[in-house]
Amino acid sequence: MSGVVLSIMAHPDDAEILCGGTLLLLAKRGWTVHIATATEGDCGSPDRSPEEIAAVRRKEAKRSAALLRGTWHWLGLRDLEVIYDRAAIRSATRLLRRVRPDVVITHSPSDYMIDHEETAKIARAACFNAPIPNAPVGSAASERPIETIPALYYADPVEGLDPFGIPLLPSIAIDTSEVIDEKAELLACHASQREWLRAHHGIDEYLERMKDWGRERGRTFGLAYAEGFRQHLGHAYPREDVLARALGPLHHSNRREAP
Repeated sequence: MSGVVLSIMAHPDDAEILCGGTLLLLAKRGWTVHIATATEGDCGSPDRSPEEIAAVRRKEAKRSAALLRGTWHWLGLRDLEVIYDRAAIRSATRLLRRVRPDVVITHSPSDYMIDHEETAKIARAACFNAPIPNAPVGSAASERPIETIPALYYADPVEGLDPFGIPLLPSIAIDTSEVIDEKAELLACHASQREWLRAHHGIDEYLERMKDWGRERGRTFGLAYAEGFRQHLGHAYPREDVLARALGPLHHSNRREAP
């Protein structure tokens, strides 16, 4: 099967780190890939102005999306000010109506920073709202409602931990072993972030840290490298595991099916 996948993350490079391998695998199977970020990463530099670093990161995000033959979108928000509010929900809902995804991937609802958690809420609301004809999306929007709520998946939180340092185990893992080097190429497009992470987080070896986490998550499922997900299974959201149908033997699950 093929379809449309939309990743909605907070910042440029979040998708590449958290679900870049899965996006690559879907793209190789004919899926159309869209990457949306709530912000342009305008606070991601120790020495450039917000306008300067945002311009750099826009180029980096577009370069990475191009490697996936995909498209990058910006929801119009700013770093450290991602808020679940009217403007953000409307922006994301308009995007879903324009892109019309079968699958949406976003942040874990419980993560190390508020931008990530708020983005997860925005994505969740947009998935629910986009099929509703009377959903408020703003007077400029002309896109028709989508047919159904897309399948919604939450990626692992950063380092697999909630804000209290407690591991959050995924119910789904995608074996990304065959594309780990290509995933590193996607992440390498975000060259500005190596210096930022070294200055603010004390983290170097940007690409190796990504691979280290992929190995760690892979060990959970007996794989060389993996990306973890949980599917939103609440009322009205699809309960079919679309990633299982799309990726076949690369999909591994310990999910309990509803009775």
